[in-house]
Amino acid sequence: MTQNNSATLDNDPQETREWLDSLESVLTVEGRPRAHYLIDQLLDFDVARHGDFHGRVTTPYINTIAPERQLPYPGDLETERKLNAMIRWNAMAMVLRAGKHSGVGGHIATYASAAVLYDVGFDHFFRGRSDSFDGDMVYIQGHSSPGIYGRAYLEGRISAAQLDNFRREADGQGISSYPHPRLMPDFWQFPTVSMGLGPITAAYQARFMRYLELRGLKQHQGRKVWAFLGDGEMDQPESLAAISLAGREKLDNLIFVVNCNLQRLDGPVRGNAKVIQEFESLYRAAGWNVIKVIWGSGWDALLEKDRSGLLRQRMMECVDGDYQNYKSQNGAYVREHFFGKYPQLLELVADLSDEQIWKLSRGGHDPLKVYNAYAAAVRHSGRPTVILAKTVKGFGMGEAGEGQNINHQLKKMGAEAVKAFRDRFELPVSDEQLAEMPYLKPTADSTEGRYFAACRSRLGGYVPARYNDCAPLQIPALEAFATQLKDTGDRAISTTMAFVRILGTLLKDPQIGKRVVPIVPDESRTFGMESLFRQIGIHSAVGQLYTPQDAGQLSYYKESKDGQIMQEGLNESGAISSWIAASTSYSNHQVMTLPFYIFYSMFGFQRIGDLAWAAGDARARGFLLGATSGRTTLMGEGLQHDDGHSHILASVIPCCISYDPTFAYELAVIIHEGMQRMYVQQEDVYYYITLLNENYPQPAMPEGAREGILRGLYRFSSSTAQGAKAPRVQLMGSGSILREVIAAGQLLEKDFGVQSDIWSATSLTELRRQGLAAERWNLLHPQQPRRAAYVEQCLEGHQGPLVVATDYMKLFADQIRPFVEGRRFVALGTDGFGQSDTRENLRQLFEVDRHFIALAALKALADDGEIPYSQVGEALSRYRIDAEKVDPSSV
Repeated sequence: MTQNNSATLDNDPQETREWLDSLESVLTVEGRPRAHYLIDQLLDFDVARHGDFHGRVTTPYINTIAPERQLPYPGDLETERKLNAMIRWNAMAMVLRAGKHSGVGGHIATYASAAVLYDVGFDHFFRGRSDSFDGDMVYIQGHSSPGIYGRAYLEGRISAAQLDNFRREADGQGISSYPHPRLMPDFWQFPTVSMGLGPITAAYQARFMRYLELRGLKQHQGRKVWAFLGDGEMDQPESLAAISLAGREKLDNLIFVVNCNLQRLDGPVRGNAKVIQEFESLYRAAGWNVIKVIWGSGWDALLEKDRSGLLRQRMMECVDGDYQNYKSQNGAYVREHFFGKYPQLLELVADLSDEQIWKLSRGGHDPLKVYNAYAAAVRHSGRPTVILAKTVKGFGMGEAGEGQNINHQLKKMGAEAVKAFRDRFELPVSDEQLAEMPYLKPTADSTEGRYFAACRSRLGGYVPARYNDCAPLQIPALEAFATQLKDTGDRAISTTMAFVRILGTLLKDPQIGKRVVPIVPDESRTFGMESLFRQIGIHSAVGQLYTPQDAGQLSYYKESKDGQIMQEGLNESGAISSWIAASTSYSNHQVMTLPFYIFYSMFGFQRIGDLAWAAGDARARGFLLGATSGRTTLMGEGLQHDDGHSHILASVIPCCISYDPTFAYELAVIIHEGMQRMYVQQEDVYYYITLLNENYPQPAMPEGAREGILRGLYRFSSSTAQGAKAPRVQLMGSGSILREVIAAGQLLEKDFGVQSDIWSATSLTELRRQGLAAERWNLLHPQQPRRAAYVEQCLEGHQGPLVVATDYMKLFADQIRPFVEGRRFVALGTDGFGQSDTRENLRQLFEVDRHFIALAALKALADDGEIPYSQVGEALSRYRIDAEKVDPSSV
């Protein structure tokens, strides 16, 4: 006998009964608190004596809510069964019809397993928006979308033609494969199909909702955040981060429903273990209320009848691989291999036929069990709740895919499988209609139609539904940032400090100050933001329960319930999840907030790129600030910290407007325009702006520079020609390297008599987008006058080759190469891994300092025949450049 079995067998039932009777007596006379106190004392005694006790974090492998504690079902189960069957059919039919018409297919098995989980919620729990209530927020598991569309068809929100165009969106007539607010802005609220993003964004959404309430921006309404997740999805690190946050923050407005169908995309989630038990231990240890829904009502009588506990033991012995296999077989197989291990269990089911054994369902397919779990979750306070519901992936698909490893990829079912599906769910589809697979909907005046409409009427507006009716904000004029627009004289400051001052101005603004949401992942002091601690406080749902170590200092670490800063710790994924919640607050909470998330640029898009992409899908509006940006600006840090590619990564997100400013006035203009576009004009874009930690004097904004700053390019300065034939070059830069470009222009004039125009390229990415737009227009309008790209317009009339230098990969500058044809183009950048050194040495190493810029300009002029190559050799000698130095991109 195994150790596990020996631990569960009772060697002295009489003694056990005496202990249990004693505990029952305490419960009856003195109540549960006293009973649990005594249990804790026994455990503490054992720990004190032996020191190696590990307390149980799991409960037996049965339902958390016992039958005697169940509430009666409040609805008409038979009517709901018919409606549920229609929605199941629609979900299957739309995928099969799409596959037949276009070959795009879709997923069937996930919704088949979760149908009851959704239907009970939609019929009894998910409250929609009304005049007095903003509605619950429901994060739909991405692969379940066909079922949500199938329900929306019954509601009249989705047409049959749209169902037939499932996954065919290019002509604007179809519907999205998964939840995509960007593509269906009135329907989907949250993008969830990239696994792991649903759990973490749902948890931070629940936290942000409470943030709004504690700060007086939103009245408490008792809204809930429901997140429907897959058991395989919980392996994602973001999913585990959500568990920790929600438990720590005691988010009792959050309910996770984990569809434990025991299967991932390729096979079992935990074939050799029990994923429900694993999840129970994780969630319980993190402080969650855990409700297990494992067995359907048919098992209640068997569990009650089994006095020996052997059935519970057998339930625990079987691993998930066994359970999956059972549901791909039949009742006789289950009798032999599950019950058949012990004679006593065979006797227990001797009066059941194989068909009755086969119909013993899992809890996630039993509306009564699911309803009671949801009701308990809604009633619970003080902790978040997770419902672990055991289901069968592909439930109802029969031999075509029920409980089979292949079913996630299954997009087709044969005629016999479709017929079996119809028969199993007793659907009103004749044999003649089976080939057509018509969509089903009850008539409005039928029993089912009236019942369906009444359920939604009782719960408010439709779910899911996305709204965009938030009023625009009144933002301050650009003159509010007058300090940043002026020359600082000899006083040197960084653009990071300029941003902090801009943020301070916004926080004091009477119209929008309270709506500003500063978000920092434990780097406030790095970015010089510690003065805000005392000024606006750090948000904490419990306030500050301790005296901070620096209480005697001016900028002490102040936490408060109404604190404005969201200080997320060393957690970039969590910080951007808070930012996503804040940047979509206009839609989900009807409160326009202005989130500014500032972070080490290297730990931005590189680390949270999937969430940044999802933010675009969610139609986020806000600012991302990549501080300490560039490959050469962060002295002494090195490879893991030096950012030479975040702008490349940001450029792939169509709605992300990115800038790499050098001066404070550029930053002020960009932030002001961003607020105008996002919060006044209400464009669904967001901004990525890189900031520098290098201090230098800040010049005043040149006259007429505003438009060029925003469009991505303007002429910063120009040399005065010494002669009609003086060679000339165009020098362009951004971020930290623009100052090297300016210095290079001075070297060229002083040492070689070469004139230059200096261009500040605040956004090479925007220049590329504008160039592509002009290129496309020219392609489609060949008989119309040609449109020039903006960069081409700027350079018109300015002679000489173009050298573009940035603190990023050469690809960053190369974006504009196609739009400066006819002019020699040289891109300088910081390809390769970052290294630790001084700024001067790093810029020399990566060949982007003033000497290399001047050298590149001279070489381009020589290639154009404007100067002799001997002057290039002279520059190599004068600036002590080693022509044989190692290429930094190859290190």
